[in-house]
Amino acid sequence: MFSETRYAMNGDLRVAYRASREGPRDIVLVPGWFSTCEDTPEQPPLRGWIEAMTSLGRLIFFDQPGTGQSDPVTSGALPTLEQWADSITAVLDELGSCEAVLLAVPGAVATGALFAATHPSRTTALVVLEGYANPMVERTDGPTPEQFLAALVAIWGTGEFQHVMNPDMPWNEEIRAASARYERLAASPGTVALMMPLLAEMDVRALLPTVRVPTLVLHHTDDAFIPPEWGKDVADRIPDAKYVELPGRNVNHFVDPWRASFQEIAEFLTGQQAAVADDRVLATVLFTDIVDSTRRAAQMGDRDWHALLDAHDAVVRAQLTRFRGREVNTSGDGFLAMFDGPQRAIRCAMAIRDAVQSLGIQVRAGLHTGECEIRGDDIGGIAVHIGARVSALAGPNDVLVSSTLRDLVIGSGLEFEDRGTHELKGVPGEWRLSAVASG
Repeated sequence: MFSETRYAMNGDLRVAYRASREGPRDIVLVPGWFSTCEDTPEQPPLRGWIEAMTSLGRLIFFDQPGTGQSDPVTSGALPTLEQWADSITAVLDELGSCEAVLLAVPGAVATGALFAATHPSRTTALVVLEGYANPMVERTDGPTPEQFLAALVAIWGTGEFQHVMNPDMPWNEEIRAASARYERLAASPGTVALMMPLLAEMDVRALLPTVRVPTLVLHHTDDAFIPPEWGKDVADRIPDAKYVELPGRNVNHFVDPWRASFQEIAEFLTGQQAAVADDRVLATVLFTDIVDSTRRAAQMGDRDWHALLDAHDAVVRAQLTRFRGREVNTSGDGFLAMFDGPQRAIRCAMAIRDAVQSLGIQVRAGLHTGECEIRGDDIGGIAVHIGARVSALAGPNDVLVSSTLRDLVIGSGLEFEDRGTHELKGVPGEWRLSAVASG
């Protein structure tokens, strides 16, 4: 869906970027603070929002110099606001894009506004998410910038900062681990300490009245980090800007709940309210089935085979209950189940594999983590197709997992055996699979 990470030249600095396939418009996510375009499209909490945004056009992620996969900076040569705005130019030029919508995330209003004001002919629209124009150092309530920076550096790389910033976002150990990986790829704690003071002192209030492109400012009503009056101030300073306040406490608009924000963006850009499914959830899917079942059924006869199936089903359901899995459906000798935790799903598959051996049978299992569509009692979507394809490649007693799932359980103590790269029928790209070690 997204290109590999590539580079555009901003002077003598390399700016890393990734882009989805082309669409009716280009949409550049202007990063604030710290980002990693290498990992962003694969972040589980962002997948629903990314899929929705790519329905509106080509979505472009990039990393500013000093963060992510772009060239580093040093204390003697910190990036300037002008360099940050020039990064947008560099990426658009590299992609051959004449103009784009700028999506300015928290901390990126200055960059987006400077580009929009300087290059109005290349700016289709400016969308500001949880924006502020006045320096953070002017804030009189809450922690001082120094206190905030010390706390941020102390927990950077653990993922917990994402939880603090986005209290309404669903949270579990798998999301924490993915968020921690994102932080570590975005910047080291030392880089955070180096660049945050620059970001805290940035003041663009005088710049905003020069923005003449269509502008939408979205803000959450109960954001404790960036108060809504700061967002309203941004809208008031940009001529004819539209300000919309939405319920919620999150700093970010691209993690759950993101649909109300997306619909405002879609209507602003297209003139039409987008239809967004509210029935998607991140889950780990597990497929199991009995090895060589057709031959065994023929040998045993219908009566004994059905008795064995009943015993098998009872074992599987007992383990699903134990590991908080939800049975979705059964098909002959196979089960499809879903879990809200990847590690629990894997351990359930291992428990099923071990338990059915007392019945004289073997099972194989395939697992994948991704966004699933809830269809009443059933589930669908590409994640289910991938899980089924992974299961089809499993051998007797195998618990086979996708690389997506394996990455989410790093640190769990589970060990894996590499099973190489495979093409999954009907699924784009190549997939590296691993089997849970039986030892």
